[in-house]
Amino acid sequence: MIHWWQILLVTLYACYQILDEITIVSSAGSPVFAGFITGLIMGDLTTGLFIGGSMQLMVLGVGTFGGASRIDANSGVVLATVFSVSAGMTPELALTSIAVPVAALMVYTDILGRMTNVYFVHCIDKNIQNFEYRKIGTNYLLGAVPWALSRGVPIFLALVFGGPLVNALVEAMQSGFLKVIADGLTVAGGVLPALGFAILLRYLPTKRHIAYLVIAFALTAIFLTLFSNVSAIGNAVNGLLPAPLANSFNSVPMLAMAAIGFGFAYLAYQRELANATAPKAKQETQSTAGEIEDDEL
Repeated sequence: MIHWWQILLVTLYACYQILDEITIVSSAGSPVFAGFITGLIMGDLTTGLFIGGSMQLMVLGVGTFGGASRIDANSGVVLATVFSVSAGMTPELALTSIAVPVAALMVYTDILGRMTNVYFVHCIDKNIQNFEYRKIGTNYLLGAVPWALSRGVPIFLALVFGGPLVNALVEAMQSGFLKVIADGLTVAGGVLPALGFAILLRYLPTKRHIAYLVIAFALTAIFLTLFSNVSAIGNAVNGLLPAPLANSFNSVPMLAMAAIGFGFAYLAYQRELANATAPKAKQETQSTAGEIEDDEL
């Protein structure tokens, strides 16, 4: 069951997240943050972070160029988290059966928001011609309304009227004739993060930096195996002691892996900086086809 105040808070966040994504850019409009906020509102932070993190990994290599629209991963995460918690759907199933389809359908509301916003753009053009500078700011702020409604209205309608449909769908997938499809969607949900990494690697200059990619992969595999074995042995020995140690044996922290990644990124940055300051004849190299360079973003 979804309470009225949860619907209100989730709808308000849905309106805000798109404005943050296109203006403030504080990361509050990212899928993982959408999962965090929605999970916090629904009282299940773990489910929200799992769905948001999985969706974040899926859209790593997806971007917009010019005025193009892309799938609205944030709205998909919001609805998937809400219905996963309220209807008892597993996060993996909610990710594939709700988050991905909703993210794709919300492209149309994104286009509607963009088209509606053109009206305020023309108003600003007239304000500039008539030297009405105060009205420029007003029309600029009013332009945020179509963007907010393009996310808030569909989310609100889905939360108010979509509950019975989702409950019936969950029941059919858990014990009904759709169980086979649900099992397949659960497996597909585990593949989506890998798909996101594949898309990202396709458009990043991995051929130029293949050495960093190989080294980072090898270090990650070695550290995870090493620390997992040390953790297992330490916990086993700790259980045999009459007075267990106060310290627990944990696996390798993600902060350490992030620090290694930062080190490689800094080395690559220093090399690019050196190439930029080198004579032009030395830095004229042909880019690999299909890779996105900094000046194309």
